[in-house]
Amino acid sequence: MAVDLQELTANLVRFYDFRSKTVLFVGAGGRQLLDPSAGTKKLIAIDQDAGSLQELKANVVTRGWQNSMEVVASNFEDVSLSGDVVYFEFCLHEMNDPQKSLSHARTLASDIVVYDHSPDSEWIFYGAEEDKVARSAAAMERFGIRRRAAFHAEQRFQDYTDLLARLAGQGELAMQRAQRFAGATSIAIPMDYEVLLL
Repeated sequence: MAVDLQELTANLVRFYDFRSKTVLFVGAGGRQLLDPSAGTKKLIAIDQDAGSLQELKANVVTRGWQNSMEVVASNFEDVSLSGDVVYFEFCLHEMNDPQKSLSHARTLASDIVVYDHSPDSEWIFYGAEEDKVARSAAAMERFGIRRRAAFHAEQRFQDYTDLLARLAGQGELAMQRAQRFAGATSIAIPMDYEVLLL
């Protein structure tokens, strides 16, 4: 596993108390650092990637979460459900207009929690996402940050081939930047990330 997901989850639930809340979980088709075990009243998982959601739906059934987790295939901008908190998991920087997404989130819930990369993270350089992350960070600053916490982890890879497999969907620039690790083994790339309450 490239990064310690248990550590990321622990940092998230220490930062914000999701217990007894209805959570609109945006970007839920990924790794899911938040699940009903956090004590949520209802977790509504939203993602526009139908393939990722199929895997999540199967996981919900396997774990017996049908009564505490709902899966919604939709673009976030089209969601009209309401809850106590909108939670963006490593996806705000991927949105076409982060400011618009945050404004829409505010119409759905009183709290917004964003878990995402820090603008100065070395890992986002190798993923060729520094412009996207800077744009979403600026949108959050404009929107108003009530509280934030910063964390540090490492993305670890067995070798160069393992790293390339992880960056495969990130485009040609990411592949070029990764070339500095050609032939390397036991690769560790610093990943700085934040959780913010807006």
